[in-house]
Amino acid sequence: MKVTGLILGTIVFIGLLFLNVLGLMNLLPLYITSPLLFIAIFIILYIVNHRKTFKGF
Repeated sequence: MKVTGLILGTIVFIGLLFLNVLGLMNLLPLYITSPLLFIAIFIILYIVNHRKTFKGF
């Protein structure tokens, strides 16, 4: 799951990065593309840093 999530997250990140570039060229609203890119980066970092931790008995 971690590898497929990372690959899928990278594909989504590249797509949203392209949309953000379009937003910087004023072809799309930047206030829509920037939060989407932030959410994609957040999800990728969550997948990479999520570990099986001991939560107690």
